[in-house]
Amino acid sequence: MSDQELAITPLNALHRELGGKMVPFAGYDMPVQFPAGILKEHLHTRNAAGLFDVSHMGQAWLIAEDGSDPAIAFESLVPADVQSLEPGQQRYSQLLNEAGGILDDLMVTRPIAALGRDRLYLVVNAACKDQDLPHIAKALKGRIRVEPLEDRALIALQGPKASGVAARLFGPALATMPFMSQTVVEFDGIDLWISRSGYTGEDGYEISVPNDQAEALARLLLGDPAVEPIGLGARDSLRLEAGLCLYGHDIDTTTSPIEAGLLWSIGKRRRAEGGFPGAEIVQKQIAEGATRKRVGILPDGRAPAREGTLILDADGGTEIGQITSGGFGPTVGGPVAMGYVPIDYAKPGTPVFLSVRGKSLPATITKMPFVPPGFFRG
Repeated sequence: MSDQELAITPLNALHRELGGKMVPFAGYDMPVQFPAGILKEHLHTRNAAGLFDVSHMGQAWLIAEDGSDPAIAFESLVPADVQSLEPGQQRYSQLLNEAGGILDDLMVTRPIAALGRDRLYLVVNAACKDQDLPHIAKALKGRIRVEPLEDRALIALQGPKASGVAARLFGPALATMPFMSQTVVEFDGIDLWISRSGYTGEDGYEISVPNDQAEALARLLLGDPAVEPIGLGARDSLRLEAGLCLYGHDIDTTTSPIEAGLLWSIGKRRRAEGGFPGAEIVQKQIAEGATRKRVGILPDGRAPAREGTLILDADGGTEIGQITSGGFGPTVGGPVAMGYVPIDYAKPGTPVFLSVRGKSLPATITKMPFVPPGFFRG
């Protein structure tokens, strides 16, 4: 895809002004890094606050056609307990296929009453949104109307100092709002939809803002000495250290939520009742265990194990799996990776080998996340 065909976010001009190195990503022209570089951007987010442009993600309303609770219909497509969400609560889930495979992962929020009692707010992955939203609309036709929110940008403020920045700018209530909750803040005449969530393993916020106000808001946030612009490169290394899945790499249509270690995202009621695509398969895996599992892997030495690297057994002679995400973990100070192995090899402490550039290098299965999460729990 040429630069002329790439979509741009409302912050594109600002990225270029700040010296962002622009690359194609999910059909968008996006900054992979800024002049500080990926390593410094990563560490700055872990220690202070990073500002990320995630406007390429898909935002949408799911609106009940008859004014009923849209969560009832949406639960026919996802395994999360959406009906129990209170206004202002957010939940992580997955769109599943009939084999229990993951079509995409997503965030769903029941908005506060001021935004509407007949709707859910959805954020899906950029690379999947052109498939996800029509899929939902077709599956729930006559029950749910899907309205893409193409007039709003999405900005993430992440890191241990994000709370202080947000409280100073948007009011002290931002500092105490719970993890995985959303509120609406009127700021300078515009409505900001602010959720306390993110994709870095750190405390922070995602802020939905009208497109025409996005650059002004980003500049305001960057005016705080704690905040620096962060590109896609550090976003990836941050989420890898946090043990978070990247769709199309760590999860896809061939992986189930149970294999991926996402049982925690399936509500107890849904585990028992089913009623979502692939429920029988998922329920069987819950009851009997999956035959493979996503695990953390710590390579010995300094050589990173990239996606596609073969995982070998302790004798180094038999292939047992593949790395799905891997690289250098700046906070860890060494290489980190994740991938799938048979359940017999999934216990933390299990020795394995990795086939890196023709050499078998030792590694160890380990628990994730690789760094302690910084989420605000109240």
